[in-house]
Amino acid sequence: MREILGRRRRLLSRLGLSPSKAGGGRPAHLDAALTCATAWKWPVLPGVGLARDSGGRSGRGRACACPDPECTVPGEHPFDPGLPAATTDERMVRWWWTNRPTAPVVLATGGAAPCAVSVPAIAGARALAALDRAGMRLGPVVATPARWSLLVAPYSLERLGELLYAKDRVPGSLRFHGAGGYLVLPPSEVGAGQVRWERGPSPSSRLRSSGGDLVPGSAAPWLPDVEAVLDALVESLVRV
Repeated sequence: MREILGRRRRLLSRLGLSPSKAGGGRPAHLDAALTCATAWKWPVLPGVGLARDSGGRSGRGRACACPDPECTVPGEHPFDPGLPAATTDERMVRWWWTNRPTAPVVLATGGAAPCAVSVPAIAGARALAALDRAGMRLGPVVATPARWSLLVAPYSLERLGELLYAKDRVPGSLRFHGAGGYLVLPPSEVGAGQVRWERGPSPSSRLRSSGGDLVPGSAAPWLPDVEAVLDALVESLVRV
């Protein structure tokens, strides 16, 4: 029964639904944070969120709850606690989101956790279409109205540097979320708007034992290597 319930929680999280809509009664942000931390072993922490009394400011969206009035990533970044506090500990995650039920879910990227590559939304749509035509298997894709982020397997700065050095041109709008970085996950709301899954997480494929029998794979979502998606992202940015 525990495994069935675990699968149900993960499915609800991928669809952006709160368990309360299916009779579970647990808030959507807490459910998403627990899925990341306990089922997928991705370290998370709450984001700073948006100022309660903020509205649109000259078309720039809602204001950040942090002290910086010129914050360029309103609501998206960690503040208190800071990024090093990211954890997979269930008790800590429950405490954070019990006290702040609508806090953005922030993934600490790199290390054993996923990394990501992000591009403006228009370029992201072009890149996904190109990757689909090429038959490329994609991992989760996180989307806001402004940017799309493709989650990829962890990479080192050295490996990333080698890949970028081989390119004739790397557009400045291409952003990398590696070790020491972070990414906001659904169902968070930030200054740019609602965070959603453009491509939902899918579990890793089952593995075969030495005897040829299928054995369960990792519960964490499958992730492509960064080099598998980088060419399409660069090409889409150059065209845009």
